[in-house]
Amino acid sequence: MSGGWKGSDRKVRLPSGWSKIRAQILARDPVCKICNVRPSRFCDHIVAKADDHSEAGLQGVCGPCHDQKSSREGNEAQRENPRPGRTRPPEQHPGLR
Repeated sequence: MSGGWKGSDRKVRLPSGWSKIRAQILARDPVCKICNVRPSRFCDHIVAKADDHSEAGLQGVCGPCHDQKSSREGNEAQRENPRPGRTRPPEQHPGLR
């Protein structure tokens, strides 16, 4: 989803102790669990939209891996539930008129 939290209700669905949970996960996973190279900066839900805030459902990830994973998840969700589009009537090729 582009625009960060724009249009998302995710922040409202986070538990009241989210700051503490996030700190625990980043302390547990100092290195990104996806690339195993860069330091973790984000506390990521392993399964998108599952709202599993348990330690087993969260992982520490770096910025580039988080962005890539979030983008992939957003694209998959859009493919599964595409927006209704405008359909244009087929046009005859200009050279065939």
